[in-house]
Amino acid sequence: MNVLFLSLMGYSSIKNRDIYTDLLREFINQGHKVYVVSPAEKRQGIETGLIKEENSTILRVKTGNIQKTNLIEKGISTIMLEPQFVAAIKKYFGNVKFDLILYSTPPITIAKAVEYVKKRDGATTYLMLKDIFPQNAVDIGMMTTSGVKGLLYKSFRAKEKKLYALSDHIGCMSQANVDYVLKHNPEIPKKQVEISPNCVEVTDMSVSEEDKKLMREKYGIPQDKVVYLYGGNLGKPQGIDHMIECFKSQKDNQKAFFLIIGSGTEFGKIEEWVKTEPQTNVKLMNKLPKEDYIRMVGSCDIGLLFLDHRFTIPNFPSRLVDYMQSKLPTLACTDPNSDVGQVMIDGGFGWWCESNSTEAFGKAVEESMNADLKAMGDRAFNYLDEVWNVKKQYADLAKSIGWKQ
Repeated sequence: MNVLFLSLMGYSSIKNRDIYTDLLREFINQGHKVYVVSPAEKRQGIETGLIKEENSTILRVKTGNIQKTNLIEKGISTIMLEPQFVAAIKKYFGNVKFDLILYSTPPITIAKAVEYVKKRDGATTYLMLKDIFPQNAVDIGMMTTSGVKGLLYKSFRAKEKKLYALSDHIGCMSQANVDYVLKHNPEIPKKQVEISPNCVEVTDMSVSEEDKKLMREKYGIPQDKVVYLYGGNLGKPQGIDHMIECFKSQKDNQKAFFLIIGSGTEFGKIEEWVKTEPQTNVKLMNKLPKEDYIRMVGSCDIGLLFLDHRFTIPNFPSRLVDYMQSKLPTLACTDPNSDVGQVMIDGGFGWWCESNSTEAFGKAVEESMNADLKAMGDRAFNYLDEVWNVKKQYADLAKSIGWKQ
């Protein structure tokens, strides 16, 4: 079978490790051929063209700048993706008949590309729903449902519904996401929506006690404290103001140390706080070499997740998977609509508190400091291997679309 994957990520090799390429490699392992359409942003200076690897082909399409740019350029570049993708598919994949189209959100502005290939080839369409836009933007005040911004919302909402209508199957990250999609889009048949979580080609990323000691020494991390790591995007969805207040509330905690490694639109806000109100048990780092970052995750004790309390959509952060591969239990501080905390509690590998109370965060920290972290970390890894493994996801997806295995 020929599988087409449409992505906003800039891929140059199918061998890269992330939740999408791990799944695509499993398709290849099962005997399918994989084709990827991926943007090459203007700043990279790369022209549209093909990268061929064994049983996979990546079509890099020259586009405007999408990531790490201003909202106006990002908006225009994202809207232009549709005609650019369609034109490139016509030119480079005109003789390839696709059996399955995989795509994820964000963005929702690839509907025309999905529609074109589906109509041309009669392909089955599968949406991997990772984010519910534009409602997520409304929740955190970046968009409104009325006024001038309301017109933009209505336009994006229409595109969202069109993408759902084009999708034969919609895979959601959790049950809360399934329930939300069906409640707010009653026109979608229930049988088309299912759980299809973030999955990876599971690898043991934990480190030895000796490596842990060396990494902490290298980056000035205390050896004798329980180290909590927040690693990832530092933007509006994370509720940075509350994150800072949570860390402030632990100023006198002599047993805990909070390490923040990340980047994003709100990095400057945390950086300013760290500079003006230095706290001995907090360290902020912009980035690390990739290999060092992977080792640093395993050198910490507990992972952290943060989500803005205003969210009405049930986000399910992909960062959790990194913690689990490193055998870290996780403390999630989120809105009450996300079920990520409950999933961790039910699985025995985490704690949850609502992201509107520093007192609740403090209680969760205290509870986590007194837990058997090794046992919980092992449970996290085993859960990942048994439930969120690409082999299982592939088998479930193939069964859902009616492929013989």
